[in-house]
Amino acid sequence: MTITLFENFRAVCYAPYYAVLALDAFAEEGVPVEFATGDAPGLTARGRTDDKVSVWWGGPMRILVDRDQDPASNLVCFCEVVTRDPFFLIGKEPRPDFEFADLAGLRLATVSEVPTPWMCLQDDIRRAGIDPESLDRIDNQPMQANAKALRDGTVDVIQVFEPFPELLVSKGVGHIWYSAADRGPTTYTSLYTTEQILAEQHDAMLAMTRAIYRTQKWLHASEPAKIAETIASYAANLDEATLTGCIARYKSLDLWGRDPFLPEDGFDRLKAACLSGGLIQRGASYGDCVDNSFARAVIEAGPSPT
Repeated sequence: MTITLFENFRAVCYAPYYAVLALDAFAEEGVPVEFATGDAPGLTARGRTDDKVSVWWGGPMRILVDRDQDPASNLVCFCEVVTRDPFFLIGKEPRPDFEFADLAGLRLATVSEVPTPWMCLQDDIRRAGIDPESLDRIDNQPMQANAKALRDGTVDVIQVFEPFPELLVSKGVGHIWYSAADRGPTTYTSLYTTEQILAEQHDAMLAMTRAIYRTQKWLHASEPAKIAETIASYAANLDEATLTGCIARYKSLDLWGRDPFLPEDGFDRLKAACLSGGLIQRGASYGDCVDNSFARAVIEAGPSPT
């Protein structure tokens, strides 16, 4: 049976998934995968109650929210890829000694497209002893508009992910103040599906996990230019130099996991952020939300890179 793999939206931080597709790693493992884009970012597992074999990549935030709203939810993560936060704070002027206290009195424009970036950032700010609600924050503009606002000088600092940092920094109109990946493990993206599909399609799910693990090995052994060349068709709006720069920055930050195991500390940091930001009222447990059995099996088997 063909498995439909959904992305929610196109982003450079998902490079390992595009590499899996570009390298035909799923086909090499004998699992038929059809790639599709979901209706819109932010929707949680649309169609998960139908008879289709569907797998999504997205944040465990979606599982936490779904289980918070419905204790009977059976969504589960099973293969981590983006193990750190891919967002940055970009300022108009250099600030090499940036501290979160510096945001006081500045116009901050944050991500509006999805909730996780702000949940994580507000938690960082809160842990620094600052009330996030006290900041002069613009929260209703997309990243493209915020990048323009920074160039125009109508905001002082913006929260964005690649390619915006590369485009702004390379042209000298923006400066990285904070790389959220530096906070450490914060599980950002994994495969997820239902417990029923994991059980009924065990071999296929194991094959998908193995394909991703082999691609993770390839990615960490490859130069940014090679990765950019491989996934170029999935980033048609970016020139080769820009895409290479984005990938090089993310690799330098250890954004992408070296294996598909989803660690508890990364999950807990994400859950704490969602709780402190009010996105969820209860925090589902790591054991309920995560199935690492597939990751453990492929890591133990030790397949060669794709």
